[in-house]
Amino acid sequence: MSGPVASGPQEGTFTALRGQLQQAAAEFAGGPDALEGILLGIVDDVDRAVREPLEIFPVCHHSPASALAMARRLREKQPKVVYLELCEDMAPLLTELRNCRLPVAVQAFASEVDGFPAEWSPLSVVAPITEASAEYQAIAYALDTPGVELVLVDRSSDHVFQWDARARQSAEPADPDAQPAEEDAALHGDALGVEIGDLRPRFAALEEHLLRHGRVRHWSEWWHQYVELPLGDSDHDTYRQVMLLIGSLFRRLAPGDTDRVRVDEDRERHMWTRMREHLAATGTDPADCLYVCGAFHAASRVAEFGVHGTDTFEIGPQSATKWQHGLIPSSHAAIEAQFGLAGGSVSIAATQWTKNLKRTGVRPYRLDGQAGTKRSKAKKTAAPPVPAPAVTPADRLTGFLQRPPVLDHLDEAELLGWSVEIVRAARRNGYLASTADAIAVFETSILLAGMRDRARPTPYDFQDAAVTCIEKDVVPGRRDVRRLVEIMMGGDRVGQVGYESLPPLARDVHDRLAPLNLKLQQRGVQRALLDIAGRPELQACSDVLWMLRHLMPQGAVRPIMGERKLGERSIQESWDLALGTHQRALIELGYEGVSIEQVLEQRLRRAAYGPQATAAKVLGAVEDATLYLGSRRLADELGTHALAVLTTERGVDGAPEVLQRVRRLLAYYRTTEPVLPPWIESFVKAGYAHYCTLLPTAFTDDDASVRQVAAMLGFLFSMEGLALSLGCDRTQLELAVAQSHPEDPSKVALLWAARTHLGTLSRADLRERCDELLGNPLVLPSYPRYLSGFLHALVPLPGLTDFVVEAVSNAFARLPDPVLLPWLPTLITTLRGSGAELAPLLIREAGRIFPGKLAALDEWVPPWRMQQGPVSGFVAPAADGPRGAALLAAHPAACDAVATLLGCDGTWDTAAPGPRGAALLDRHPDTAQALEALLTGP
Repeated sequence: MSGPVASGPQEGTFTALRGQLQQAAAEFAGGPDALEGILLGIVDDVDRAVREPLEIFPVCHHSPASALAMARRLREKQPKVVYLELCEDMAPLLTELRNCRLPVAVQAFASEVDGFPAEWSPLSVVAPITEASAEYQAIAYALDTPGVELVLVDRSSDHVFQWDARARQSAEPADPDAQPAEEDAALHGDALGVEIGDLRPRFAALEEHLLRHGRVRHWSEWWHQYVELPLGDSDHDTYRQVMLLIGSLFRRLAPGDTDRVRVDEDRERHMWTRMREHLAATGTDPADCLYVCGAFHAASRVAEFGVHGTDTFEIGPQSATKWQHGLIPSSHAAIEAQFGLAGGSVSIAATQWTKNLKRTGVRPYRLDGQAGTKRSKAKKTAAPPVPAPAVTPADRLTGFLQRPPVLDHLDEAELLGWSVEIVRAARRNGYLASTADAIAVFETSILLAGMRDRARPTPYDFQDAAVTCIEKDVVPGRRDVRRLVEIMMGGDRVGQVGYESLPPLARDVHDRLAPLNLKLQQRGVQRALLDIAGRPELQACSDVLWMLRHLMPQGAVRPIMGERKLGERSIQESWDLALGTHQRALIELGYEGVSIEQVLEQRLRRAAYGPQATAAKVLGAVEDATLYLGSRRLADELGTHALAVLTTERGVDGAPEVLQRVRRLLAYYRTTEPVLPPWIESFVKAGYAHYCTLLPTAFTDDDASVRQVAAMLGFLFSMEGLALSLGCDRTQLELAVAQSHPEDPSKVALLWAARTHLGTLSRADLRERCDELLGNPLVLPSYPRYLSGFLHALVPLPGLTDFVVEAVSNAFARLPDPVLLPWLPTLITTLRGSGAELAPLLIREAGRIFPGKLAALDEWVPPWRMQQGPVSGFVAPAADGPRGAALLAAHPAACDAVATLLGCDGTWDTAAPGPRGAALLDRHPDTAQALEALLTGP
């Protein structure tokens, strides 16, 4: 950190304060040491800033005390030039503030980066502005006062990212007590905030010490109690010196030799360099200027400080990134979340600003035409320049630091009003609060303030008292008491950007949706009813809404009734619109193009040609281009690119989505086009060969799921007719199936189904294999996995539905409970995953096969059992055959097994008088009779 360059402090300015600090340092440290150097250095910093010819006005971010002091000082001095700590490229936007309702944020946005890492995109810098801020007072004064020039002197938005590289950025952690309000906390998104007037200790031990000894929970409460309230009634010199003192203290106790310190010093060098350049170019007297900056930067010790500083700092060039600028809505909660402030602190500051204006009678500056304000009738004229003061202001710090707080008796009535109001709000939200609770809140607030050594209760004391006395141990309402207090103190005020200040795309959207007769800029959800059949002109509004639904975040545009599919259009639609709530997202769309069609086309191209694009994603872009834009040109271009992407893929992860999208596109083109587009014919032909090549590997690959393999077969079987007509060879598919040798039971079943379709495996053989699986005790535990494969086989082969119903029914009838019950979740998961296609097929087939009434179920015989005829290869024995021959004939397999086990040879011969195993009957007639009686009954 650079040391001071100005000469030593002049005698007599802060002599008394220096003496007291030296004495305090000697008492605390036992003699001169680093503590004395720090304390005296702080006084030197204040002295140096106070003596600067160009008046420095230190501020704190969104501080009512700073705003009040700024309004008072501007009316007294009437400066001709106001230098403001704000990104210099944001200057053209400030005139648009008069069309907005505060709070809003000035934004610089870049969707495509050039000179920064691609993963940083999109880049966004925001500077929120509220009415209770010194920056707004300076802007309003400069823009509405003739002859006054406003100059922004901070680094550009491009330099913000050049200097604050994210790899080195050491952002302060958010306050753990901060509780940003619901959705409005994300109004700034992940934008980087420009910290105008940021004033917070960067030395963790110092902040912890201040909070502990101040008996407060978080930094916002400490600032409100020990700085905001005392400075609200102070004069200009006292305000400046106190703010300079705080800024110097935090600066000297900040960690040194860090990236953030270097960035801060570069910002100060940049600002003083820009100011000297402007003074030299215009010849303006520094006494007629006012420099508004954060107190942290006001106590700077860089060599470039002051109008007489050195000119050794070189401002580097900007990158090739193209920046867009605009205004976006902001809110108190968004500011708190972005800058790590406690929840409700900005709302409390707004309430304090109103109290300060009423108490002091200071007339603030507001832009003419500002939403919520009255236009000034009197013509403003610039006051004559005020000469620079001949003497340096006297020491005000000593008296301020020694002055005890003064109790304001009017606060008692205010506290009583708060107590009554919070009880009323609590009862509206479901709490059993009463007048006794109001009294308890009032007394507890005073008690807490006394315990914390405060002369009067603050809003934070009142908040703690309300939680203690009303919330107790249960929260029945949808809002807790802490949130109710924040709402009562002013709530989360949300800004709005006016129509005139919107980018062309946003204005075009509002114009095209005008036939809906809705207040689209109003926050909240509005219902839009579109009778397209009765009012055909609303079809254009429907097209805009569907595109906005695709482009904007969830909840901004939500269809209630109606859908948009390929080849289908709704005649009536119902929408929930929240464009006012999501105004920021609509504004940022305007940074990407001049119309939503242009933005949508750009995004589709970006998704299709991106490094992570797959064939499925490109086909999705083709479908969206057809569905929302109706662009055959773009669809053909993206479809040709989808073919190129498919041929480079070596995996089958996207096969299910490819199958679904190709089926939809084929159905659409066959019903709307006289001939198929060339690209989709080429895609089917190439896809047929591509999936035939990958099929054997996919069957044996553990990473390829059965659903993905089923999708590949679905593509091959459903596109087979078109592919063969385009010149493909069916032998390639037959060879691919023949070369497939899966081991997983589900894939084995899927392969059997594919062979059934190709004719290499009959339906009877397939049924026989299933019966063999059910008859083998060693295979029973894995039989449900075979059934899962058959279920997935319905994707390529819906004609197997009757067989799948038969297989599932046999499984339920014959599988033991220890095997069946654990399989049921897998069955449900499979049906849920492909339920849109599989479940209706199974339910319809089961409804056709099973009886409709419960009483008929006992006598019902499954049709697949009725279709089974006698086993070929033998005939029933003659009636005069040995007893038990009928049993052997009915169960030849069992007979053969027993005969083989017992060592009996022979074959079934239809010409012989008896079947194989007849010798067993002859040798053991009694055993045969006993077995027959046991099995058949008497």
